[in-house]
Amino acid sequence: MLTFRVLSALLSYPTPELKAQVAEAERILRSEGLLGPQQLNGVCAFLSYLRDTPQFDAESTYLDAFDRGRSTSLYLFEHIHGESRERGQAMVKLLLRYRAHGLDPSTRELPDYLPLFLEFLSTRSPAEAARHLAEVADIVGVIGERLRRRGAPHAALLEAVASLAPQGAGAAASNVEPDGVDRDDTPAALDAAWEEAPVVFNDAQVAPGAATR
Repeated sequence: MLTFRVLSALLSYPTPELKAQVAEAERILRSEGLLGPQQLNGVCAFLSYLRDTPQFDAESTYLDAFDRGRSTSLYLFEHIHGESRERGQAMVKLLLRYRAHGLDPSTRELPDYLPLFLEFLSTRSPAEAARHLAEVADIVGVIGERLRRRGAPHAALLEAVASLAPQGAGAAASNVEPDGVDRDDTPAALDAAWEEAPVVFNDAQVAPGAATR
């Protein structure tokens, strides 16, 4: 199940070491044959992009795709639970699932980080991996569709992951909001998200940045 491991690596930060493994990644994907022709062509096009793009530009594009706003976050439970307590409970359950199957992540990433989840799937049989993936296929499909509408090259990777789920999973991707609606990666949206809330002391409200004595 090295296909999942390859997709996990490609969805991680694009280091020079990763770029150096482009040819080996393509060899694995073609030899294992888990991806359909359309998905394989899409991932191979991404590999060509990664190989031919200057390092700084590849890093910048990655940050634009996944670190500008939450709607394309690779932290899966953020799309379901946001920052609520339920997200923490869901992550504990997922971590216990990893450990029950012999995977004890040493990474500093949270359990719901998609590349880590794909690492877990790479240790399972095809049928078992498909069952696990079906639980998050809708989320993966929606992220991929949002990236596609924004012209991000990484969309092909999410679409490839979603295609490995059982048929019918991931159908929610077709209901993604129209392009430009509720986008949270625009400068205005990012400014609003980071805007500091007023601080309230008893009945007195202090505006952000106000001088105090």
